[in-house]
Amino acid sequence: MYSPDEILEKSIEMGTKKIAKPLLAKLILGFIGGAMISLGYLGYIRVISSVAEQWGSFASFIGACVFPIGLIVILLGGGELITGNMMAVAVAWFDKKVSGKDLAINWLTITFANFLGALFVAYFFGHVTGLTTSGHFLEETATVAQSKIAATPIQAFISGIGCNWFVGLSLWLCYGAKDSAGKILGIWFPVMTFVAIGFQHSVANMFVIPAAIFEGNATWLQFIQNVIPVYAGNIIGGAIMVSGLYYLAFKHHD
Repeated sequence: MYSPDEILEKSIEMGTKKIAKPLLAKLILGFIGGAMISLGYLGYIRVISSVAEQWGSFASFIGACVFPIGLIVILLGGGELITGNMMAVAVAWFDKKVSGKDLAINWLTITFANFLGALFVAYFFGHVTGLTTSGHFLEETATVAQSKIAATPIQAFISGIGCNWFVGLSLWLCYGAKDSAGKILGIWFPVMTFVAIGFQHSVANMFVIPAAIFEGNATWLQFIQNVIPVYAGNIIGGAIMVSGLYYLAFKHHD
């Protein structure tokens, strides 16, 4: 592992590189990012659906073990995820390597592309292929989506903070690891933990709530009312709880 001071410099460098990518690359990689997170969530649903009632929280743990594959693919194979950019681009902005305008445009671009990727998986891989349309799988999709929607705005906001504190830490550890096995472990444990706890991830919700909508178990208004506070919480979790605090702790100004 690199030292925390070195990880900070690597995070700033990664955030700066994210801004420099051409628009087409951002849109393609953002689409991949949204799709991969969604496929991880689809894996979660398929794995735990038939045992959710009998196995209780242990079923959730098994599902949480499957979910991190999405972020592993994104960070090792290539992809852009807004919750990760909330950490990486923010720390580059704190270090004055990118402008506030650059940050805002990047976040909006990646959010849009992530949403398209999530919708693509929810509709084609979930609805059209029938993986979320019947039996235990439909039931679990509806249950998970409704549990997200049922949160009050303040609950969704705070849950979003907790989620992206962990996601930001997974990026931090990934940037700090020197080999691929270390990177995978660094990503896997924080992501598994936030999923097992049940914290809300805005891009994951862009998959599971529309998946329920396509099956007639939720509405677009409910989706919007959920995603806005979760997204705001994700910003605080990534940009403040990870980037902000570590920047204050480890950036030594002469």
